[in-house]
Amino acid sequence: MKKIVALLAVVAITYLAWSISSSSPENNRLTISGPFEFHGMDMSKNGYIFSRLGITQSLTQLESNGEIAPLLAQSWRRNEQGTRWEFLIREGVKFHDGQPLTAEDVSASLQRALKKPGVFAKVPVAQIEANGQQLVIELTSPYFPLLNTLAHFSLGILSADSFDPEGRIVKLNATGPYQLDNLVVPHKLSAKRFESFWGKSAKIAQLDYVAGHRSESRVLELQSGQSDIAYSIDAISKQNLQSAKNVKVQSVNLPRTIMLKLNNQHPLLSETKVRQAISLAVDRTGIAQSILYAPGSEAYQLFSQAQRAWHIEQPTAKRDVAQAKALLEELGWEKNAQGWLERQGQEFALKLTTYADRPELPLIATALQSQLAEIGIRLHVSIDNSSVIPAGHHDNSLQMALVARNFGLTGTPLPLLYQDFSDEKGSDWGHMNWYSQQVQQDLTELISTAAGENQRELSQRVARVLATELPVIPIAYSSQHVAFNQSLQGLHLDPFEIDYRLSELQFHD
Repeated sequence: MKKIVALLAVVAITYLAWSISSSSPENNRLTISGPFEFHGMDMSKNGYIFSRLGITQSLTQLESNGEIAPLLAQSWRRNEQGTRWEFLIREGVKFHDGQPLTAEDVSASLQRALKKPGVFAKVPVAQIEANGQQLVIELTSPYFPLLNTLAHFSLGILSADSFDPEGRIVKLNATGPYQLDNLVVPHKLSAKRFESFWGKSAKIAQLDYVAGHRSESRVLELQSGQSDIAYSIDAISKQNLQSAKNVKVQSVNLPRTIMLKLNNQHPLLSETKVRQAISLAVDRTGIAQSILYAPGSEAYQLFSQAQRAWHIEQPTAKRDVAQAKALLEELGWEKNAQGWLERQGQEFALKLTTYADRPELPLIATALQSQLAEIGIRLHVSIDNSSVIPAGHHDNSLQMALVARNFGLTGTPLPLLYQDFSDEKGSDWGHMNWYSQQVQQDLTELISTAAGENQRELSQRVARVLATELPVIPIAYSSQHVAFNQSLQGLHLDPFEIDYRLSELQFHD
């Protein structure tokens, strides 16, 4: 009998050991899928992926309500004029190679960011000084959204020796709860828990990020256990997963607008009435209900109600195909024998470019193709890599593009708009070849004055001009749908898409 008991004990211990060893790797590795590729370590272009995964951190951070909170900067103060900002850099922070974080490291990262395209390049920096743990930023003129700007993913702080003499990043030595382990451009990234992290240690030891465009494929991988989280799934997949047993879905509204980016210098798009006609022809309600499965997400202006200072309260024009046709007739456009608009022998035909990183965009592009055909505009839809949008912007070959843009990456759209309108050509993901001196003046005043009575008046005036002139045409407000393994606990959806807070996740069987 004793031998049997002893044998059973050995079997039990062996089974327990096998159980722990077989389940431990699964519970210590998190596999994430998302639609976005990355192309290197350049923070101005790829910083979003490192920020979201908890590898890099900035001086400040955005809370879920849009409030600014300390991160690598423990505290700060500014002079009354808003031209001198002093930051106390947090003590006890280590980089992933064990070096202590100093103000010199922060200065090196910010100095490099000044030379790169992005929100910080438009900050009127006179000089940046570092002394121990104190960092001083001197400005040539006030720039009151500085704290919001410093939270941007492109301003993740790296050690000073992360850069070569030309300013190129040679290693991603950051401060987050996860450290980069392997980078396989453009589809896979691996990271491991940073054991000397200054805050709460990550609960899951390792993570993998795998990029894949097709939402349905990533959902199947999740259901089969090949991944644990699928970010940015499409609305149809969300609907289909409602009854799934092993998967849950969470959603969050984003300050992100799906919009038509237009080349406003293109002969067919340079007239305001043409852009207004295109806007009037769009069936936003149909798109919101039938494609996004989100009634009420229609966008008749660039900024949603969540960005109250920039949202116009007055009613805006709904779909009116008859009025759209009338506007085009005023400009001399007439339908030819095939039913397409024509003027002076030229057909109204344009190429509409979009990308599958956002799974809803190709579907919306197809709907727009059909809706604009009702008023005689022929669209040729091209689904390509997202990189063709900025490339087409720069070489002026882009005609129309359907894009999704997050206007809340710094909490307020002001730094982004100011960056856009600092260049008459616009920006990669903003408007193209359109300029308004009034808008530029209002944005400059908003940037350089403290919050006051005229702040809302100025932002509303900017919003009204954009809603009337339509240098870009808003289509719908966007949501983030995330499917995840039901054994995961602690998932947090960041409306600003800066930090996924993966270090807080844990598996619970």
